[in-house]
Amino acid sequence: MCAVNRALALPLIIPMLQTEIAVMRFGLGARPGDLQAAAADPRGWLRAQTQGAVALTGAGPLTPSDQIIAAALAAREERRERKRDSAAPAAAAEANALGNALREVYQPHYHAQVLARAQSAAATTRPFGERLVHFWSNHFAISADKGAIYGLAGALENEAIRPHVNGRFIDLLTAAVTHPAMIVFLDNQLSAGADSAAARLAATRFGAARAAAAPPRGQFGINENLAREILELHTLGVDGGYTQQDVTSFAQIITGWSVGGGGGRLAGGEVGRFYFRDNLHQPGGKTLLGKSYPQYGEAQGLAVLADLATHPSTAHFIATKLVRHFVADDPPAAAVERVTRAYRESGGELPRVYAALIDAPEAWDAQLRKFKTPEDFVFSTLRALEAAPQKSPEVIRSFELLGQRQYTPGSPAGWADTAKSWDGPDALMHRVLWASRVAERFEKGQSALDLAASCLGGFARPETLAALKRAASGSQALALLLMSPEFQRR
Repeated sequence: MCAVNRALALPLIIPMLQTEIAVMRFGLGARPGDLQAAAADPRGWLRAQTQGAVALTGAGPLTPSDQIIAAALAAREERRERKRDSAAPAAAAEANALGNALREVYQPHYHAQVLARAQSAAATTRPFGERLVHFWSNHFAISADKGAIYGLAGALENEAIRPHVNGRFIDLLTAAVTHPAMIVFLDNQLSAGADSAAARLAATRFGAARAAAAPPRGQFGINENLAREILELHTLGVDGGYTQQDVTSFAQIITGWSVGGGGGRLAGGEVGRFYFRDNLHQPGGKTLLGKSYPQYGEAQGLAVLADLATHPSTAHFIATKLVRHFVADDPPAAAVERVTRAYRESGGELPRVYAALIDAPEAWDAQLRKFKTPEDFVFSTLRALEAAPQKSPEVIRSFELLGQRQYTPGSPAGWADTAKSWDGPDALMHRVLWASRVAERFEKGQSALDLAASCLGGFARPETLAALKRAASGSQALALLLMSPEFQRR
């Protein structure tokens, strides 16, 4: 196994390494001064970061999602009008010319969100809080490769997750799954009950026989995407005890969960904000996981979320993911049980859950078990060098090279959180290439030995320090530090 990928073991848990573990494992990597800031009380330093919202640090203001959606709707309407006004022979060319209208609206916002995220990760004094934001953003993953949300993925993180990351899970869950970006990513705005008021009206207008033979454009039906992902990925987990019938029932329960500001049957509501469309909701009581929900309308779905948030399977699923992320790819059972118990006893009070994670002895094992994802690698490098990026293209290119394009995991399952997804030969070669480029850019005025002390502390191995001293140049020494086994792990 490649040395950079091998878990690093020290013979015992040395008290002085508690500071390094707090900063490197729980945080985003050490900036100069971080180890000193956490040294007096590493656990207290972490607990202090689990209170209140986690705001962006060092980044300019970002456009709210409702304004982004409003601009996209306006661009789409302009495109439609221009196509209608185009002469028939020129219609195809006009369509092609206007085909990038939405992308042109969204792209500046995507770039701004990616840059703001990198700047915040590089500069924050609450790196544990920032890492928790990233963890939950991946838990409630959406992917910017779907054109309709290209400029909205970062908005979900900043508007739904940052305000609730240190609150109750039910509030975080509700904010995330009702955010317009999540609704659109999983197509819930297209979900309509067969017995909804809108469906009955359509049947009356078109006639039952005609509707059956040739349903009108935009026919009514249930979309199960959001319901399935809430059960499988956000709460209970794939082995959480639900059935396909539960998925279908939940999908009916959340019919009408939509976004305001559309046209046709999607007209109404505040543009770009969550909007419950009563006329699309499947009426009547429903059963989920053996429990009846007689509530009507939006309240029915909210009641289900409240029960899912406190379900024992949810507690275990989330505890397992947290321990896997912070401790080891193979989560230690004792740590999972400790975090699960804290979740259940507190009803999903996240600071209590995080405290149990911090108190887990397994989290303070001196063995560096977690191989850094590209995101971890880039952000810890920026922090070590005190280098906040100023232009979005450099950030985007870095993550594209390393295989983790920001806000683009490709599926609702999010990015993988284990080494086997990131430690292949090609991936390591790309890391070497990126580290070399960074080293050439930042080596002036930098001492790799000093950086090793400030960003690795007691984890800096004698072999690494000796290699830095033997390096032929400052840039080579810095590249060796960034690719050292102890910098590649946390």
